[in-house]
Amino acid sequence: MTDRLPCHITVAAVIEHDGQFLFVEETDGGRRVLNQPAGHLDAGEDLVDAVVREVREETCMAFTPDATLGCDLLELAGGAVILRVTFSGAATPLPSPTPRDPAIHALHWLTPETAERDWPLRSPLVMRSIRRYREGLRLPLAAVGSLVRTAAQ
Repeated sequence: MTDRLPCHITVAAVIEHDGQFLFVEETDGGRRVLNQPAGHLDAGEDLVDAVVREVREETCMAFTPDATLGCDLLELAGGAVILRVTFSGAATPLPSPTPRDPAIHALHWLTPETAERDWPLRSPLVMRSIRRYREGLRLPLAAVGSLVRTAAQ
């Protein structure tokens, strides 16, 4: 039997408006980087609910996912893996904004070319997700399924 792989599940949102994409500026490993609005799946949460929550917490915007752009595995230096499920959709300002996650320094609307040229990126998955979006990949939201609980035993 092989050892089980330590795995973290994250969600991310690709949000485009007039050719520019929404990036969050955050700190990773002591340096400021760009990422999509993204974060970890919480216990008891569906993937779609998680991405809506993460966008709200990091941007103070309401996110309406319209498709998934697929899944990726990112191997970390310590051997753990992140399973990242990425969604696309539209975001609008909340009518009554709540405080933004303090880990987010700023929001930026940038072309991918500007982001890649002028900023370090959190991971290679940032641009991979945008490439998929630009190539027109759109999977139905139902493709990611929803949380299913087993019957009490």
